[in-house]
Amino acid sequence: MTDLNCPRQNHLIDALPAAVYERLFPLLELVPMPLGEVLYESGDKLRYVYFPTTCIVSMLYVILNGASAEIALVTSRCWIGRDWKRGSVNVTKWSNRNPIACSPLPGVAH
Repeated sequence: MTDLNCPRQNHLIDALPAAVYERLFPLLELVPMPLGEVLYESGDKLRYVYFPTTCIVSMLYVILNGASAEIALVTSRCWIGRDWKRGSVNVTKWSNRNPIACSPLPGVAH
């Protein structure tokens, strides 16, 4: 039986070489993602990287009248947060378009 709270449920983490995973594992925290949880809003400074395992994170574009459109889904095959190579958001092409990241499907991330 597979542990749904295991970080290796995220495909990127699972693909890491064993030595890299062993160094990363102590830094990972289980983060509950309840329905509607907002990870960040436009203008927020991103401090964390999230690796979804059982949740989905939705990137929303909000226009001036308050309407929104989903522009991306982040699943257990992806990550969301800071780009550790460049220090920028991994969704930089949307970063100036009022993005909001929230959880439309509850679960957990690391």
